[in-house]
Amino acid sequence: MKQKTILLVVLISLSLNLFAQADKSFIVLKNPLNLQRDSELIVLSRKKIESKIGKLQPNEYVRIYKENATPLVVQFDDINQDGIWDEAVFLYSFKPEETVTLKLKKSETLMDTNVQPLAHVRMKLKNADDKFGPSVKHVDMPYQNKPTDFSKHALPTYLTEGPGWENDKVAFRLYFDTRNAKDIYGKRIPGMVMDTVGANPKNSYHKLSAWGMDILAVGKSLGAGGLAFSYKLENGKDTLVRLGELNIKSESYDEIADGPIRAIFKMDYHWELNHQPVEVVEYISIWGGQYFYQSKIFVKGHHLPKDLKVDMGIANFYDNRSGNFSSGNTKVLYSFGKQSEIKDDLGMAIFSRAEDFSKFWSIGKEVTAASDITQTYLSEEKVNSLKPAVYRYFACWNKTNTLFKDENNFVNFLHSEAEKFSNPIITLIKNKK
Repeated sequence: MKQKTILLVVLISLSLNLFAQADKSFIVLKNPLNLQRDSELIVLSRKKIESKIGKLQPNEYVRIYKENATPLVVQFDDINQDGIWDEAVFLYSFKPEETVTLKLKKSETLMDTNVQPLAHVRMKLKNADDKFGPSVKHVDMPYQNKPTDFSKHALPTYLTEGPGWENDKVAFRLYFDTRNAKDIYGKRIPGMVMDTVGANPKNSYHKLSAWGMDILAVGKSLGAGGLAFSYKLENGKDTLVRLGELNIKSESYDEIADGPIRAIFKMDYHWELNHQPVEVVEYISIWGGQYFYQSKIFVKGHHLPKDLKVDMGIANFYDNRSGNFSSGNTKVLYSFGKQSEIKDDLGMAIFSRAEDFSKFWSIGKEVTAASDITQTYLSEEKVNSLKPAVYRYFACWNKTNTLFKDENNFVNFLHSEAEKFSNPIITLIKNKK
């Protein structure tokens, strides 16, 4: 009888111990490449986290940390804007072929940290006193808003004429008017600068400053990843239409997330394409440690042209050379040369997924019957109503990193980045037993 009691106690003890171990949920991250990978963005959905640590209350969060270590800095993003976070995101640097195990634990509070922001998005409107107010989360563009006439107005309606987004490496802006082009601000410092750049007309961002400058000529090009759509007209001729101009019926900006790790905003265009209503929704995101922003484009409409394609552009000004290559399931279009606004070295590139890719091409200095867009290298993707078109736009200025003073270094960098894009970090969530 005594032996049975001891055995029962042992079994209960083992069961409790196994239960306690199984109650600890872990995430396993694997770098499948023999490459160092710095500042990789790891995204965990709320649903996936809950499947392992149980249902989270609306005001509950998760701590993520290596065993016996300080918790990682985690950002919680409400993607669908319903007031409850949908994704937990953090940055992690991996050694070649490294596998890392991290622990997940519920928390009723956000981690109290004073980390320096690595990503930021803002949209600021000018007040009556010619000063810009705080960043706003939503703006509807005035109907067919025209570009600012700087001969009449010292400052535009919106700081830097529209949304500005940045990380510790590079900054961008989008013209919130009928041009709808994107532009690049080269950075010489890692701090967030876009809240003040352009706020004082005496400090022109076209001149080199301690923080950097506007480094890209845009003109009638598509700038730094601006969008256009190509299709055949009823007469069978090709056309390329800039997303914008007078066919825009309405346009809106919405902030989705604002750092410290990742920034996301949404642009929603109600447009008319080939005399039919179309909605184009673009989600733009940027995160710390990288030289690109990423865009996801959704196209909705009942009468879309069957051969519809979306084209992303790289401005082609001054002295540069263009090229392209394939790596894994990534298609890369790039240019490099003395093509910044102060005629020093700047490399730019567009990454597309091979399954979405259509072609690379370019247009010259003259406006044609097919399009008003000029001086642009283009990467074209198929439009699929069931999934978004995805691309990454790289801006690599030599004053940000001296690596980009040499074309071979720049192209080698792109090859490495293309391998990473083709081979994302493998994420597994499991109970450690």
